[in-house]
Amino acid sequence: MPAEPDGAIETRGLEPVPDDERTGRVRELVPTWVAANISVLLLTMGAGLVIFNKLNLWQVLVVAVAAPVLSYGLVGLISIAGKRGGAPGMALSRAVFGQRGNLFPGTLIWIARWGWETINAVSGAYAVLTVLDLLFGVRSNTALIVVTLLLFVGCTFVVSGLGINALRVCSTWSTYLFGAFSVLVLGYLVVTTDWSAVFGKPAGSTAMMIAGIGTIAAGGISWVPSGPDFTRYLPRTASARGMVGATVGGAAVVVIPLVLMGAVMAVGTPDLASAQDPVSFIGELLPTWLAVPYLLIALVGMLLINSMSMYSAGFTAQTLGIRVPRAWAVSVNAAISLVFGFLLMVVATSFFGSFISFLTLLAVAFSAWIGVFGVDMLRRTAYDGRALLDTGRTSAYWYRGGYAWQAMTAWGLALVVGLLFTKVDWFAGPLASTWIGRNGLGWAAGIVTSAVLYAVLPRAAAAAPAGGGAPEAAGSADGREPAGSLSN
Repeated sequence: MPAEPDGAIETRGLEPVPDDERTGRVRELVPTWVAANISVLLLTMGAGLVIFNKLNLWQVLVVAVAAPVLSYGLVGLISIAGKRGGAPGMALSRAVFGQRGNLFPGTLIWIARWGWETINAVSGAYAVLTVLDLLFGVRSNTALIVVTLLLFVGCTFVVSGLGINALRVCSTWSTYLFGAFSVLVLGYLVVTTDWSAVFGKPAGSTAMMIAGIGTIAAGGISWVPSGPDFTRYLPRTASARGMVGATVGGAAVVVIPLVLMGAVMAVGTPDLASAQDPVSFIGELLPTWLAVPYLLIALVGMLLINSMSMYSAGFTAQTLGIRVPRAWAVSVNAAISLVFGFLLMVVATSFFGSFISFLTLLAVAFSAWIGVFGVDMLRRTAYDGRALLDTGRTSAYWYRGGYAWQAMTAWGLALVVGLLFTKVDWFAGPLASTWIGRNGLGWAAGIVTSAVLYAVLPRAAAAAPAGGGAPEAAGSADGREPAGSLSN
């Protein structure tokens, strides 16, 4: 395909990006992952650490630092596969699970994205409703909920449909604006907060602190399979360490202050984390001149989060055999988030409870894939671009009947193990009362189980491509040498 000019609609789908189009820069990952975390839900989650987990401010600080380092460290590491293969994460996953085998984790990850996009659509709609209430006194009703959801999801569809260039531009500007207004909010809180009450709060248990790390980290873990989607335009010479650092740094610069601000807000507003509406509290805590622009900028951020998720979901849909252009593949997720968003806003009785339950299960669902893909990436130096796109028996990644049984076995068992240790509002695994379960480490058990099992099982051999040749290309799809180590 010819090189696409800046600002054009991205038409490339699953096919690997040629080297002459890899014009991205590592530093562009910083605003990308800043934008992926611009959400007032982090304020609500910070409040939850104080109200439900009973943590004090110093424990919240530990959680706020550890969670992005852990979760976005994984995102950054898996992102290295994007510069090696030049293809989206779930397309590269075909090399690990086989052309048919990849349909199983791909379907689960695609469905999980429905929930993530629904949560963000609901948060965006609530932000619009709060602004309308603050400025014009317009109260929420069912018809207005439908209109705001349609507006939010429609804008998300447009941005994600335009592709990587639109996401880069929007991410950069939203980073500057949200950062500026967050500083203003932080300054307001410093002046108006009863700090004696904040620092006088007793410490909670270590178990609740560990569980809090898992809860905050779950949002980052959900981005792990998407990491390569945003690095496939990087040149093969891009620094792997720089990629990991930019990913962690971009996320941490947002997660840490927002979680801490939420914890501080919770001291004066103890019902913040249990509210049905997770956004309107901002209008109660901040003056209108600050609350309205802050919510509008946060609205843009939540729109970008959903756009990034739908951008990746379009690739995932294509790997599942939905044969439409990437820009239109995202429309399926847009329609689903509309329906589920309406149900969550109108029918559900507890937004926070539903949100935390979803995050917990989301982390478990993604963790089994992370362990398998991560171990495979450490073993592999290149991906055969032609084999990734060939979904028939002639593909080098067909393995045995279209399945890599080693990867499938490790993934399936790890998924079961993760669920055994997991407890949410409406589900509890039989091992949820153990130390691992009480500390909310079901997702960690899933990653360790899948990684260890896949590492000890015999490695699947890629078949020779049709017409002869090596089982797997020594370089990229165009025969060039890959960046074969983590240090490159």
